[in-house]
Amino acid sequence: MSDCTQLLTALKSGAHDRVLAALYALDGSSRGLEQARARCVRTVEAFAARFGADAQGAALFSGPGRTEIGGNHTDHQHGHVLCGSVDLDMLACAAPNGLSVVRVQSQGYPALEIDLSDLAPRKEEENTSAALVRGVAARIKEMGYGLSGFDACANSTVLSGSGLSSSAAYETLVGNIFNHFCCGDKLDPVTIAKIGQYAENVYFGKPCGLMDQMGSSVGACVAIDFNDPAGPVVERVDYDFTKSGHALCIVDTCSSHGDLTDDYADITREMGAVAAYFGKKVLRDVPEQHFRAAVPALRKECGDRAVLRALHFYDDDRRAVREAEALKAGDFHRFLALVNQSGQSSSLHLQNTWSTSNPRQQAIPVVLAVGAELLDGTGAIRVHGGGFAGTIQAWVPEDKLALFKSGMEALLGQGKCHVLHIRPQGGCVVAE
Repeated sequence: MSDCTQLLTALKSGAHDRVLAALYALDGSSRGLEQARARCVRTVEAFAARFGADAQGAALFSGPGRTEIGGNHTDHQHGHVLCGSVDLDMLACAAPNGLSVVRVQSQGYPALEIDLSDLAPRKEEENTSAALVRGVAARIKEMGYGLSGFDACANSTVLSGSGLSSSAAYETLVGNIFNHFCCGDKLDPVTIAKIGQYAENVYFGKPCGLMDQMGSSVGACVAIDFNDPAGPVVERVDYDFTKSGHALCIVDTCSSHGDLTDDYADITREMGAVAAYFGKKVLRDVPEQHFRAAVPALRKECGDRAVLRALHFYDDDRRAVREAEALKAGDFHRFLALVNQSGQSSSLHLQNTWSTSNPRQQAIPVVLAVGAELLDGTGAIRVHGGGFAGTIQAWVPEDKLALFKSGMEALLGQGKCHVLHIRPQGGCVVAE
């Protein structure tokens, strides 16, 4: 087992460069590798300063952010999605502490401490990192694994409120630390994703589907069928996005997700109301032809917005499958067309680009409009993630990237257009 001094020596000597290059230097640049190595060194040094350089079993862990590629709000209705992990992540140096306590120091946040002998949900911890740690620990204990404490120092490059799902990245990070120290690395990425969703639903207080956690934990580009949420079908889509001639951009619209819980919940509630009309819990269990035949009655029973949101589900569920098929066939042009169709459906049918509670704030529609003008009929652009605020996603032709980036940042400010890469590895042990 390594202590911090040994881990630092290995990192500085380049012993872990191959792994770091695969995770963080996806543009192939030596500068990217140097930055990744330096960040890892800083992370280990922060741990040594906080918890001691002689901690045995010290290792680096990563939980990446994720980008939703296809299937907007289809996961909670047991539909299909297409998602991928990205080269922004939560990175932590951690080591066993021999106690029944988890202590985490995240850069820029107060330290947290979780007593592993008391894992009941706490109302006062909802919407906090402490709830996620406690929830992950509780679920692993329920699965029959013995828990032991650890110390960790963490930092993040996942953009807050970006739709890259920082909470799923954190759950994946913590899940991998517990898996390594307490479970003998026996938990597979899908199981770690389910544990993260449990923590977020039961402890954090957010009724999310499983796509966020899957995209972070599994890694690369994956197509997921949630028809059986307890046993989702996960298929890796082997497409080299670096050869597409397009860059993946996530644009921060400078709008906040605060106070939008009701907006997100309304989508699930209204789709559920349509399903309940047919005696079902989710739309995946309602044949589309039955839904379409009942639209006149559903408008009266559930309202027009619920009908439109259900219509979005059926169309985007089908599109997510076709997007994966297009990538597997190497037809990126077809993929882009489907992404654009998905974005239009989210705007017109799902209606998750702005909140009716604050109609003055319509940052996403403004950025989509300006972005579409900059793309001028090329590439693709859509709302990203849950919507209502946060970010948009664009696939930008490489010869238009400089123009697109400068145009977005002229509108929103420097540093608001982020060029990302699909990362081949999900949650993992980076170095030990």
